Amino acid sequence: MNRRNAVYTLLGAVSGITVLATNTSMAQIAAATMGEAEITHAQETKKVGALLLATSRVALTAAADPKVKQFAQWEVAEQETIADVLKSMEAEGGKAEGALHPPTEAETEASLDQDGKTKLNDLKGMTGADFDKAYLASQMDGHKKLLQIQEEYLKVGQNREHLSVTKLARGQIKEHIRILELLPKMG
Repeated sequence: MNRRNAVYTLLGAVSGITVLATNTSMAQIAAATMGEAEITHAQETKKVGALLLATSRVALTAAADPKVKQFAQWEVAEQETIADVLKSMEAEGGKAEGALHPPTEAETEASLDQDGKTKLNDLKGMTGADFDKAYLASQMDGHKKLLQIQEEYLKVGQNREHLSVTKLARGQIKEHIRILELLPKMG
């Protein structure tokens, strides 16, 4: 998991860099240069990521299989980090910081569309092996959607920092898809 920590550190560094020569924060530059593609990408990523985060937070206590709980821990850490990075990239003004500010439960659930709210509520009503199976299926579906969002943005994106974060996210998403493929076989 050292590689995962290195990625999180790098993501924090990307969101916290300031341009010293002009005394302008990275958030100001990102906000000033975010075009329609960047805005759409961030919105779509946050919407799908919010569902992955919300369901993974539930899985921390509801999952029966310890491997599923471990995956949920990774997913919570990753989605909290990505949500914070995207939020800081969209922010206008203000000072960038290295501290992680994950979205609250209320903020996460407010980001869900009606379909996401229904899926979350369905999972909250499950326990044991039934929960694990439904949670893993939901995660696989969400990760495939996230991968598609990243791939589409990488074709049209213009903002260097946004593209860099997207490349890092794409690698993590692919890794998680592979883990999700293997988890049922590991039980």
